Amino acid sequence: MSEISPLAATEALCPVCLRRLPATRELRGDAVWLCRVCPEHGPAEAVIWRGEPNFASWRRAKTPSVPPMTATTAERGCPFDCGLCPEHGQHTCTAVVEVTQRCDLRCPVCYASAGAPDEPDAPLATLATRLVALRRAAGACNVQLSGGEPTSREDLPEIIRAARAQGFGLVQLNTNGLRLGKEPGYAQRLALAGLQSVFLQYDGPDDACRVLRGHPLLAQKLAALDACAEAGLGVVLVPTLVRGVNEHALGEILALALERAPVVRGVHFQPASSFGRFPDALACAEPEAMFQAMRQQRREDQRLTLPEVLSLLVTQSGGMLRAEDFHPPCCEHERCSFSGRFALRGGRLVPLEGGSCCDTSALAPLPQAPAPLTAEEGARRAKASVAGQWSAAPATPAQPPRDDFERFLATRGADKRLSISCMAFQDVWTLDLERVRGCCIHTQAPDGRLIPFCLYNLTASDGRTLYRGRV
Repeated sequence: MSEISPLAATEALCPVCLRRLPATRELRGDAVWLCRVCPEHGPAEAVIWRGEPNFASWRRAKTPSVPPMTATTAERGCPFDCGLCPEHGQHTCTAVVEVTQRCDLRCPVCYASAGAPDEPDAPLATLATRLVALRRAAGACNVQLSGGEPTSREDLPEIIRAARAQGFGLVQLNTNGLRLGKEPGYAQRLALAGLQSVFLQYDGPDDACRVLRGHPLLAQKLAALDACAEAGLGVVLVPTLVRGVNEHALGEILALALERAPVVRGVHFQPASSFGRFPDALACAEPEAMFQAMRQQRREDQRLTLPEVLSLLVTQSGGMLRAEDFHPPCCEHERCSFSGRFALRGGRLVPLEGGSCCDTSALAPLPQAPAPLTAEEGARRAKASVAGQWSAAPATPAQPPRDDFERFLATRGADKRLSISCMAFQDVWTLDLERVRGCCIHTQAPDGRLIPFCLYNLTASDGRTLYRGRV
């Protein structure tokens, strides 16, 4: 029998009724499980960490602080008062603005269940007003225009101009890339409107595309990369990872990033979580037949955790990467992601000192136990670092460099760097309210409120949403 030992207590939700419950993190062998008991629906547990580096060692000290502007009061308590409320402990680093729910794909893993034909787009004037409100609430954060598929809107260049007019640190497009690759001159139009970065859905070989997107799309993705290179747009490859589908292809994806640098500025891996159309969201449209077995019985051995992705990446990198090249984040909660930055030298990756957004060792040696960053400072560093790295050309800062950190970033030669990162989103089984309160990636709801990404997309086991479609 595996050893079971208690870790720090937290709070979680019942996956059936979404009731807030006391929860524990339990160590069983090399895995950590999030466990709770609902008085109505009984026990629920999910694996949240498996393997090395071990859970206890993956730490980044940070002092929480309330966002500069909150829109709701704390009445029912986290996670039911989002807007953000005064219980939240992290400032906005990236704001996701969904400009449409239309999409030319119907991906079985879509977290937004996009593609509803009867959901009208918000008018351009409404989106422009929301962007003004976002700038007032979150400052010069980075903005990701998302959906649905944003390129289904003919006025996307005007939306980009409206975002750039507000002086956000980075304006990025989250896209499947199909229109970028097939319509001559379209990427150039978006670049001329002020787009700086493309967050490109990219899952690896065609076998993976068929499973995760319903079609073999590799040729179209490569055409999108060509178009972005011609238009001078920086690209971040964003693979959705599902065990048994494409976890074997991390090395292949990394090789493409090296081959296509410097247009590829980063690779951002995202293990699939159970919301939207992915298994466990039982109220959504019927998924692809290949997911039926997974849907009938949720299996925690199917879940990919952060340390497992890191181990796979190191193993498949051909000796270029080491686990110690990666760091916990300084902005989002420490157990939500890992990241590292690398120099490109002779087709190889060389880890940079100061390789994460919160590590300033290239400026001056860090003590063994660095002083905790404030939430505000962590968000500032992350925003500046991401904006500088993910743009093909150096991003125009919202204001002149204010200190040594920002001056350091301005001289780093973005064309010679590649970022590699991974973010583990939380679903109703893995949601830890401590992590939620440290979230820095916020979706702007249609009414303007800012809601942590995982909460906005959260679905109960019967498909009911907590926020999406309700605000």
